[in-house]
Amino acid sequence: MKKNSKTIISKVLIFTLGFITSLSGISHANIYKSKINPHWSEDNSHLWYRNDLPKGEREFIFVDLEKGERRPAFDHKKLAESLSSITNAKTDSSKLPIDRLNFDVKKGELYFQSIGRTYKCDLNNYNISEIDKSQFPGQSKRLERDKTNKEKEEQTNSFRPSREVSPDGKWRAFIRDHNIFIRAMGSEEEIQLSKDGKEGNSYQTPYWAINSKNLISFRVEPDQVGVVHLHESSPREGGRAKLHTRRYALPGDKFTSHELNWFDVEKKIHTKPEVGIIDFRGPRLRWTQDGRYFRYQKIDRGHQRFRVIEVDIFTGNFRNIIDEKTETFIWTEHPKNLGVPLVNWLDETDEIVYLSESDGWRHLYLIDVKKGKLKNQITKGKFVVRYVDWIDKEKRQIWFRASGLNKIQDPYLMHYYRVNFDGSEFTHLTEGNGWHNITYSPDRKYIIDQYSRVDMVPVNELRRVSDGSLVCELEKADITELIASGWEAPEVFKANARDGKTSIWGILAKPKDFDPSKKYPVIEDMYAGPHDSYVPKQFSAGRRFASWTDMGFVVVKIDGMGTANRSKAFHDVCWKNLKDAGFPDRILWHKEYSKNNPWYDISRVGIHGGSAGGQSSTGALLFHPDFYKVAVSSCGCHDNRMDKASWNEQWMGYPVGPQYSASSNIDNAHRLKGRLLLIVGEMDNNVPPESTLRLVDALIKSNKDFDMIFQPGGGHGGGGRHGDRRRKDFFRKHLLGIEPPNYNLAN
Repeated sequence: MKKNSKTIISKVLIFTLGFITSLSGISHANIYKSKINPHWSEDNSHLWYRNDLPKGEREFIFVDLEKGERRPAFDHKKLAESLSSITNAKTDSSKLPIDRLNFDVKKGELYFQSIGRTYKCDLNNYNISEIDKSQFPGQSKRLERDKTNKEKEEQTNSFRPSREVSPDGKWRAFIRDHNIFIRAMGSEEEIQLSKDGKEGNSYQTPYWAINSKNLISFRVEPDQVGVVHLHESSPREGGRAKLHTRRYALPGDKFTSHELNWFDVEKKIHTKPEVGIIDFRGPRLRWTQDGRYFRYQKIDRGHQRFRVIEVDIFTGNFRNIIDEKTETFIWTEHPKNLGVPLVNWLDETDEIVYLSESDGWRHLYLIDVKKGKLKNQITKGKFVVRYVDWIDKEKRQIWFRASGLNKIQDPYLMHYYRVNFDGSEFTHLTEGNGWHNITYSPDRKYIIDQYSRVDMVPVNELRRVSDGSLVCELEKADITELIASGWEAPEVFKANARDGKTSIWGILAKPKDFDPSKKYPVIEDMYAGPHDSYVPKQFSAGRRFASWTDMGFVVVKIDGMGTANRSKAFHDVCWKNLKDAGFPDRILWHKEYSKNNPWYDISRVGIHGGSAGGQSSTGALLFHPDFYKVAVSSCGCHDNRMDKASWNEQWMGYPVGPQYSASSNIDNAHRLKGRLLLIVGEMDNNVPPESTLRLVDALIKSNKDFDMIFQPGGGHGGGGRHGDRRRKDFFRKHLLGIEPPNYNLAN
């Protein structure tokens, strides 16, 4: 009996060690020439860089920018011989110990530092002389890193209106009994300007007009936002359990509302400009320099109308500078980082650069502020503006990134562009079939363009900024060692969506020791939050999904309809329908891939995800049980009525209606057919854990079988190491038929 127990324990230990080893997706091999660290000359005529190569070797490269020539920076062998001679130490030409370089091209001289000493080399004869380090020429001033990357713009001193005392010093405004009063300075005479203020709907301190005759104030009605409770059962310090309570706005909760009011002091007139109640975010006023007008952005609750409103404080008149409406949603909350806000004021020219999806794609628009009209659409076409690097007000140009313009490429791949404010001289700065990252020369005339894909190694090119043309090719990454280590790139695959024409893109990682004569189960790594797209696009030396593929699973990741970075119509699929999660497209993708790959077993498909992915992975079993058989859902938002208002009202609509129930995993728990594991942390401060617990309650009431891990002290995540082990064992059991070992014996 003892011998048998030891055998079992040994097997468990071996399995556990293998499991832990599989968690590391790192390939222990080097990649060479994947990235260039350029050193630009001060006269912007050339650059040099170093390539680190296998076996500790290195090479130095010189690029003549004007001629577009790439060549060795010098004769490595001759320099090594000369360096050996002057130092009386053998120098390997393939491992030159050079730390710093500088070229005087006209004189044919090279300055360098090596092992703490400074030298000058005549490149005509390779004579070397040691010099004082103070004689080393000044290095190129490094580019104030990417002017495109957040150039700090001059801040205009904005007008600040008086709040209590009028600008002419004759009146003081104050609040009493929730209403606005003014009193003449040096007098007890009071004038009551408002009469409708009351408890729970009180006026705020007003803003005086610069003419001291008018003022505005917002009457504010407080919100009625509820709280969420987190029960910390196992505090680290021990003792009693703790209750943590905080405010947490849910869809449909009453938000603080702000009502604009205008007053004429002399005529004792009180009006309410018909601009609508501000009940999403508070008013953020932006005053003109002369103090006569203020502007603010107004997002209507439900996200179907967005305005930039201007109010004349002298008259109380108002107008809409921007007024955008939609039948679905305007994406204002939880946005991707676009580099700049949606509204960008150009005060010098009374214009706005506005980002909008109003024509069906995210584009740039130029707005005439004085006229409150569109001057022109700056960019247009079936592509998406993804990031604005720089709005050059002087040259009236915009430098930006976009995807989808290169029709034969993956529509998510990022490229760089430049365009004039009037839409002219639209210039492609990059071209290659990949995701691009660029570095500018100090004079901004050249770029080093590095691009890659998940299935293509990084390529580096030198290009002209003026027209985006290729100057010369620089380097292509060497992954010989990586391939020798067993690394394989994921496979990129696309299939048509439910409409039969829109492309759906995903990647696939095959099992270790793949054998096409076998059948392999499939696991989909799932996240479909509408605020982004999620399939990786850039090269990585890591073995993606290795902890899964090493166990014999195929792993896929797909961007279905309802996610971002495609057309507005593509995105709108999520509207009032988060349960969709692109599943009709995902299932078609799986089926299309399986047609020519019989080893891809779509009768055994599992899915896992967290947060919004937790909602979707459970939803896969509820709404598509004929395709998805096993799911593990972590920290899921299982009912959008129980998650943050700002995120859910934008996608699911306002007011709360039957669409919320239709997408609720809780209300549809009775549909469960497959195998489900739920994971939740009791201290989740993102999605309240009661969302998962109410799903559990609904499943029990529906007499459904499921598994659950409730993690004391756990936050918004997948349950830590324990959760990760249990997640993998769950899929191994239900998709591979492998019962997990008794880990308790190993303990």
